[in-house]
Amino acid sequence: MSTATGVVDLDAQWPRLTLADWEDTRITLHMWTQVIGKVRMALEPLINHWWQVTLYVSARGLTTSLMHAGGRDIEIEFDFIDHVLAIRATDGQVRLLPLERLSVADFYQSTMAALRDLGVPLHIWTRPQEVVEAVPFDQDTLHRSYDPEAVNRFWLAMVQIHRVMERFRAQFLGKVSPVHFFWGGFDMAVTRFSGRVAPKHPGGVPNCADWVQELAYSHEVSSCGYWPGGSAEGSFYAYAYPAPDGFAEWEVEPGPAYFDKEFSEFLLPYEAVRTARDPDGLLSTFFQSTYTAAAELAHWDRNALEVRS
Repeated sequence: MSTATGVVDLDAQWPRLTLADWEDTRITLHMWTQVIGKVRMALEPLINHWWQVTLYVSARGLTTSLMHAGGRDIEIEFDFIDHVLAIRATDGQVRLLPLERLSVADFYQSTMAALRDLGVPLHIWTRPQEVVEAVPFDQDTLHRSYDPEAVNRFWLAMVQIHRVMERFRAQFLGKVSPVHFFWGGFDMAVTRFSGRVAPKHPGGVPNCADWVQELAYSHEVSSCGYWPGGSAEGSFYAYAYPAPDGFAEWEVEPGPAYFDKEFSEFLLPYEAVRTARDPDGLLSTFFQSTYTAAAELAHWDRNALEVRS
C-alpha cells in the first residue's frame, strides 16, 4: 500500500527474504518443484530452450499451467496461501496434497499416487538436476522442512519481480522468453534473443547433461532474473551468452550492482531493491543497463529489436 505522501510501504510490497531463516525449507521446496517440473517435462512436447518445462507465478503460488496427458488434461499448482499442492483435471476432479513438513520422498510418492488416481500414470527420472548433491527423490528423507510464512513471502516477492520483468519483456520486439520459473536453478528469468546462432555451450552444470545446456543456449542471449543466492536475501542477476568482449567491465547501473567474477554475471542484491524508495525503478534500471551492455558490445540490431517510444 502507499502512505499519504505516496511513498511505498516497502515491507508490504517487497517482503524480506533473509535466506538463513528458511534455508532448509528452501532446499526442500526446490526438490518439490523439481518433482513437479519433471512431471511437466514428461507430459509436454519439447519447445525451444526447454520452455516447456518451466513453472509460472500464479495468483496463489506457482503453476505448471495446463498440461495434456493422453486424453486427460491437468494443471498442478503450488498454492502458497492455503499451502496445498492442487492437482486439477478438466473433468472437475481435484486432488489436494498438504504442503507441510514432508520429506522429498513422501512428497514424490504422494504426487505420483495422486496422478495415478486421476488416470495419469507416468514415470520421471528421479535424480534432481543442477545441484551438487543429487539424492533421488524417492530416497531423499533428509529434506523435510516447510515454513509456510517464509514460502508465502518468497511467493509475494516473485509476484513483485514478475510485474517488473513483464514490463521489461514488453519493451522488446524480437524473440523473448516468457517470465518463467526454472526449477533446475530455482530462479525466475526472462531472456531476450538477438536472432543469431551462438557457439556451442561448454556445459559443466552439476548433474545436468551438456546437451541440455547446448539446447538452452543455442542462440545468442541477454538474460536476467532473480535467484535466492549470492547475497543475504538473494540476488537479481544478468548475463550474456556468449559474453562479448568488455561485458564484465561495463559500468552498469544502479550503484549497488556489480560484476561477480565467480558467477560471471552482474548481480544486484535483492535487499537493495527492497529498501529503495522506488524498487520498480531501481530494478528496471538494472535490467535495462545490463541488456544495453550486451546489446551494444555484441552489436545487436537494436532498432529492429526494441520498442521505440
